[in-house]
Amino acid sequence: MAAGSVAMWIGVPLSLVYLVSRLVKTTQPTMGPYLIIVLGVPLGMAIIGKGLGVLDRYYGRRTGTTQERRHAAWLQSMRGERKDVRAGGWKVLDVVMVWSVLTAAVALGVWFFFLAGASI
Repeated sequence: MAAGSVAMWIGVPLSLVYLVSRLVKTTQPTMGPYLIIVLGVPLGMAIIGKGLGVLDRYYGRRTGTTQERRHAAWLQSMRGERKDVRAGGWKVLDVVMVWSVLTAAVALGVWFFFLAGASI
C-alpha cells in the first residue's frame, strides 16, 4: 500500500510529464499535451486509489478486520433496536494515506522555503 501511495502521488504526475515530453517535438506545444496532463493526473490517481481500496478490502478480509457497512444515524430506526456500533479504528490504508499526504506536504514546504530560492 505504501508503494501504491508513492506511485499515486509521485509516479503518476512524473510519468505523464515524461510521456508528454517524449510526444512533443517543439518548444511551443499546443493545448493537447497540457490537456493530457491535466486530465491524466486525476484519472491516474483515481485508478490507483481504487486499486488501493481493493487491496485494503482484501487485506481486511484476510486478517479478519473487515467492518460491516453501517447506515447513517438518520437512516436508522428510532426504536430501541439500535446497536452501539463504533468505528473499529484506523485501517491500514487510512494510516498509509495520511502518512503519505503529510510527508508530501512537509516535502513541499521544505522545497518551497529552503530549496526553491523563493524571495518571500
